[in-house]
Amino acid sequence: MTTFHLRPGTEVAEALRDGSPVVALESTIVSHGLPRPDNLRVAREIEQTVRAAGAVPATIGMVGGELVVGLDDAQLTRLATVDGVAKLSVRDLAVAAATGADGATTVAATSAVAAAAGIGVFATGGLGGVHREAAQTFDESADLVTLARTPIAVVCAGVKSILDVGATLERLETLGVGVVGYRTRRFPGFYLTDSGFDLDWSVDSPEQVAAVLAAREQHGVHGGGLIVANPLPVDEQLDPALHDRTLTEGLARLGRDGVTGKAVTPFLLAHFHSATEGASLAVNVRIILRNADLAARIAVAAAGHPAA
Repeated sequence: MTTFHLRPGTEVAEALRDGSPVVALESTIVSHGLPRPDNLRVAREIEQTVRAAGAVPATIGMVGGELVVGLDDAQLTRLATVDGVAKLSVRDLAVAAATGADGATTVAATSAVAAAAGIGVFATGGLGGVHREAAQTFDESADLVTLARTPIAVVCAGVKSILDVGATLERLETLGVGVVGYRTRRFPGFYLTDSGFDLDWSVDSPEQVAAVLAAREQHGVHGGGLIVANPLPVDEQLDPALHDRTLTEGLARLGRDGVTGKAVTPFLLAHFHSATEGASLAVNVRIILRNADLAARIAVAAAGHPAA
């Protein structure tokens, strides 16, 4: 009988054994979120950013049916360059493993796998959430329910602005997922610094986030995850007028082309890249690099290591 299991990469395994800071990273951004050849270059930059801040990067993905926590460069290159890489949420992991698939993990799958491997901090660009028209379609990202049962801190730039941000925040509250703004009381909107929604809590340093995580452990009431919403500075966001115009056009194309389900987000992100002539891609890269840096500093603080 074949047994499927998580395989930590050598560096990640050593770091976890020694109690060193580790940051989980998703692979969907590599295989599906960024165009080639930028995707591989940026994936390496993300890992280097984590290292520069004093932590070990653990990019998670599936190679030939094996779920790897801490892809090496050859594996990362494979997921960035080959065709047919599956997009894996939590529900897909077992099937993909049993069929020997190559797969890139979403926020939901990365969170679940990281927590199972003993990693407490995860950096991504933006969360999935409640889709527009969800009252009719019931379209909601698995990220939300996964975070409701997964004790991990996720550093992100809020939820993607192509979603229903208000409804997403309501669902996070219902599901018991904590949300704190990093040096802000306003929830960021991915490409935009401010989505237009207030937050109840904010933190001012990586050490404060680490203190929140420590308090959760001490109380023994773990609940779900903690979202650390890290907005772009105003001067680094996508021009709001360009954003709004591009989003309106993209939503109209969705209806015209009949795009639904998992295809919606990549369709709209590709539309943003094309319609903004690459400006949204540059913003996307800034987001993930800033989040990787903050996540690494939180992991360092949580591990009790001196800051890099």
